[in-house]
Amino acid sequence: MFITIIAFIIVFGIIVTSHEFGHFIVAKESGILVREFSIGMGPKLFATHKNGTTYTIRILPLGGYVRMAGLEDDEDTLQKGMPVNLILDQDEEVEKINTSHKVSLLNGLPIEVTEWDLIDDLYIEGYENGDEEKLRRFNVKPNAMIIETDGTEVQIAPRNVQYQSASLIRRILTNIAGPVNNFLLAILAFILIAGIQGGSVTTINTVGAVQENSVAQKAGLKKGDKIVAVEGKKTASWDSLSTAIGSRAGKKTELTINRDNKKQQVTLTPKSQNSGGQKVGMIGIQAGQKVDHSFGGIITYGFTQTYSVMKAVWDALVNMFHGFSLNDLGGPVAMYSFTQQATKYGLISVINLLAFLSINLGIVNLLPIPALDGGKLLLNIIEAIRGKPLDPSKETLITLIGFGFMMLLMILVTWNDIQRYFF
Repeated sequence: MFITIIAFIIVFGIIVTSHEFGHFIVAKESGILVREFSIGMGPKLFATHKNGTTYTIRILPLGGYVRMAGLEDDEDTLQKGMPVNLILDQDEEVEKINTSHKVSLLNGLPIEVTEWDLIDDLYIEGYENGDEEKLRRFNVKPNAMIIETDGTEVQIAPRNVQYQSASLIRRILTNIAGPVNNFLLAILAFILIAGIQGGSVTTINTVGAVQENSVAQKAGLKKGDKIVAVEGKKTASWDSLSTAIGSRAGKKTELTINRDNKKQQVTLTPKSQNSGGQKVGMIGIQAGQKVDHSFGGIITYGFTQTYSVMKAVWDALVNMFHGFSLNDLGGPVAMYSFTQQATKYGLISVINLLAFLSINLGIVNLLPIPALDGGKLLLNIIEAIRGKPLDPSKETLITLIGFGFMMLLMILVTWNDIQRYFF
């Protein structure tokens, strides 16, 4: 169990961090200030600041996030009447604003905040030492720091470095960068698998082995048989073959096989087995394999496998519209269950799971649902058509509705997973 937990943390952490790193890199190149790049969630363990970004490590090693200036989840913590400490330079311009009781600043000037603008006019105003007869106004430097209430020190975000100030194309590239990085991670993971195996191993729609007393053996299937069609529908790959047979649980099925360059028809009934709360057809055969030991074959394997999984995930999403079920979805509980199974088969299986989940995260994030990257891309497209962005209040409302929907779906999926995998 301990190994499963560690593997789950590593897999989940790499996938989410890779996604956020994609946003981070493109945002920085687009002139958008990334105020914080965090590995982990929850209370801060470590922080350092460089080139405008605060890098933090947080206590819960599950994923991470980026805070881009100007987005709805990036708000400064100043309030009227709040006591803060200011660090001033020799020209009495503000270099640092401390709003936290967890951090003490030597030589800080205490004020009680009355007004401020850290976006356009860059000033802060308040009563010095809380004395209402000493109202003072200070200019704030564009790269001034603010210590937030939890003690995290980040740079302020003037309008020129905010998300909405970037060009439309740069915002589109920033939004799409997270999913793209997930796909690149999958490519690297599959290349690594091929390297560890000493070559690219490709499953083909040929019988590699037949299990004893299985449906396939009783029907007369033999090692080397190439299954070219299921119920008249061509099966050009092992994935299409397993999908076709998997959907025929308990149903009489005709296979078209190629044996010794001669086509034959074999009729059998796939055995129904429960897998993740769903009935799946099994006939008891293992895939045939083709091995390419060349360097080019290893590199190519990363791209071909990624494409194959992307296509399978997309097909699964399309099929959901023909009959939606919560069993078609999986949350953290399902991920943990998959990780538990993968760890039983070793490192290659865990890396394969990482690639598969990374592709899933990338594709799901591209769906046009508010609060996801695809929802932001949809708003970008609407802006391009209208020639101007949506009203910020309407955009925030749409995002909140999308976020609420995602939270509700996550709760339902998690509860469904608990029932499927534990009860």
